Amino acid sequence: MPYKSCIIGTGSSVPERVLSNQDLEEIVDTSDEWITRRTGIRDRRISSIHRNETSTDLGTRAAVKAMEMAGVTADSLDMIVVGTVTPDNQFPSAACMVQKEINAVNAGAFDISAGCTGFLYALAMADNAIRAGHCRRVLVAGIERLSSIVDWQDRSTCVLLADGAGAVVVDAREDSNGILSTHLKSDGNLGELLYSTYSTSTIPEILKDIDTKPFTLRMEGNRLFKRAVSYMAAISRDALEKNNLTAEDIRLVVPHQANIRIIDALAHTLGIPLEKVFTNVHKYGNTSSASIPIALDEANHAGLLKTGDNVLLVSFGAGLTWGAALLKWSM
Repeated sequence: MPYKSCIIGTGSSVPERVLSNQDLEEIVDTSDEWITRRTGIRDRRISSIHRNETSTDLGTRAAVKAMEMAGVTADSLDMIVVGTVTPDNQFPSAACMVQKEINAVNAGAFDISAGCTGFLYALAMADNAIRAGHCRRVLVAGIERLSSIVDWQDRSTCVLLADGAGAVVVDAREDSNGILSTHLKSDGNLGELLYSTYSTSTIPEILKDIDTKPFTLRMEGNRLFKRAVSYMAAISRDALEKNNLTAEDIRLVVPHQANIRIIDALAHTLGIPLEKVFTNVHKYGNTSSASIPIALDEANHAGLLKTGDNVLLVSFGAGLTWGAALLKWSM
């Protein structure tokens, strides 16, 4: 039997500070009712320079938890792949910084910049490396500190974005379970819908201790919403068709946690009941590349996944990029 890429451990880490909708009412012209109704978000986590909450710190903690669950040591890792748009430095990569902190002395390490689809791009790279026989064990992570690129005067985006990290350990095993297929797409012609621009933002007094970067995020929300739903639905159908499955065969969908209306519309389009769709956007907001691995870790700890369950991961992000992965749960 050829090797399958099996997730054998999950982990996540979020900053200590909670920024509520009521807090945002003091920063921009908005309300708890409007944010909740339009996005489903009630709270989000924001990192602080006064705590150990850099991208490296958050990613390292998520990685250690995933390795502990998997029962593996860092020196057994062949590769570390991180999806991120907010590493601590332009270089070295977030993956190399995590590699240093966990002392993964035998691992190659690199980042992937694919917006909110970064984790799925990274997972696909890990799966390909294992299938090709290049690696036996890979750490895959999504790490973001979007608070560092928020325009805190832009009420359409500052209510959405947050910080966190999630990770999985992927192992080569002779098993019928594991990653069944991964699917990646992009369209640079639509890059103007979600992009970064060189600028700085005035930081609100209650957030003076965040670490900022010399650029901010810009988004055309209405146009992006329509693309997000149609593209994620189409690539989800591709994944199902590739594996001769239907929506009824899916035990759990773990989508990118961007906005509850997008998640609801995706479920409706695919004909999947909402009770089969995992959401935690209300607690953490949009953490970009980190959202799927954080959600997957929470679903795993909640006992929502059993060995052999069909699990669909799906996301979209800046690029535009979008992707899906279909798993037969292997834990």
